[in-house]
Amino acid sequence: MFILATVASTVAVLVLQPVIGASDYLTQASLNQARLATGILFELINHIAVVGIAVAIYPVLRKFSERLSLGYVAARTIEAVLFAVGTLQLLTLVTLSQQFVAAGTPPDSHFQTFGGLLLAGHDWDDAALAFAAFSLGALILNYVLYQARLVPRWLSVWGLVGAILILTARVMVIFGLELTPAIQIALDAPIAIQEMAFAIWLIVRGSNAAEFASEP
Repeated sequence: MFILATVASTVAVLVLQPVIGASDYLTQASLNQARLATGILFELINHIAVVGIAVAIYPVLRKFSERLSLGYVAARTIEAVLFAVGTLQLLTLVTLSQQFVAAGTPPDSHFQTFGGLLLAGHDWDDAALAFAAFSLGALILNYVLYQARLVPRWLSVWGLVGAILILTARVMVIFGLELTPAIQIALDAPIAIQEMAFAIWLIVRGSNAAEFASEP
């Protein structure tokens, strides 16, 4: 699930960005509806995977802390909802682009105003708020993993540091601080790589949580 969520999210960005990042994004959205639909599909896969992760991890975390396990589920659910709101804004943008082209692509019209608001909302949901919720979930998860020694401690410490870095980046964005692409990547990469390492560890080595997951 961790790998699925990361891959789906990455593919969605790669597919969508050339369209929604274009200066004539309304025209491009109308001309590239299949591409947008593909990107939106991968966003939806990511949202489902996020909820799936929370459902799968909850029984294990609950063995060690009922409160933290519920906090983790809440954080991941909020993350998925915020991502879904952003996806809904993209779907609305598709409809708006069709109306824009049907109206003859009028310059400096209300279409651009509404389109700009939809893209801004999508950016806030996807680039800031949803990832802030994600970072809180990552903090909870890796704290429990560290305390319960469910995985090697270096892996959970890596996750804690990565979660703090990505949370710092999102707080900076929320407060209006501009981050260069290099800084953004530097702050986001540690937790992204750690999630891949965590998923691979579970696949290859398993987790000490196996004995707890089977308990009533």
